[in-house]
Amino acid sequence: MSGHSKWANIKFKKEIVDKRRGKLFTKLAQQITIAAREGSDVKLRLAVEKAKQANLPSKNIERAIKRGTGQIQAVKLEDVTYEGFGPEQIAILISATTDNKNRTTSEIRNILERNGGKLSGAGSVAWLFKQKGLIRIKIGDRDRDREEIELTAIDAGAEDVQEEDDEIVIYTQLKKLENIKKALKEQGVRITTAEVSFIPKNSVKITNPNKAKKILKLMDELDNLEEASSVSANFDIPSELIESIEKQGVAV
Repeated sequence: MSGHSKWANIKFKKEIVDKRRGKLFTKLAQQITIAAREGSDVKLRLAVEKAKQANLPSKNIERAIKRGTGQIQAVKLEDVTYEGFGPEQIAILISATTDNKNRTTSEIRNILERNGGKLSGAGSVAWLFKQKGLIRIKIGDRDRDREEIELTAIDAGAEDVQEEDDEIVIYTQLKKLENIKKALKEQGVRITTAEVSFIPKNSVKITNPNKAKKILKLMDELDNLEEASSVSANFDIPSELIESIEKQGVAV
């Protein structure tokens, strides 16, 4: 779990300063449109918050909401979930938002196959993941800050609290996500992001550097796909190995 969390943390930070900002903005706007169309207040609120944190202009956010509610004409978008396997039989779950399912399916299949993976059928790997609320908080230098944040989150119903570099990562049931956010904000805690995420129930340990590079390269290509809104996998690569690969400029 730690290795996967480390990779997710790297990808999250990369998003915020991504040079491909246009691509990131497109992803965020699509997520807002889908949430608005579904009528899910929680999902829409989370999508809008994430967009604001990435500095998506307010007019873009408003336009995306209007597309979802049908106030302005827009290309028809749909949410699609893809399941597959990567190197070392790691399970991969991909959530995508697309206006052309056939094209997106072909792109994802090609990415998987050229990186030693394969697309599989519905239900083949989804059971290996749990849908959870995930909150990230940048922590200060004082130990008291960390303890207070952790205690507040646990008292509000958090299932697990972990430290990753300079952040606290909180995992919770979806129904308790808003309550935990509220409790943290009442304590003056600044939340970096709050979102819905697929967390692996069990992980595949990867310690071979070459195998790790292949997996990270695959995850990077999937993550860079414009239609992909989230990519989850059940690998566990030691954090120090991921950092070593990152320094080499490979994949991450």
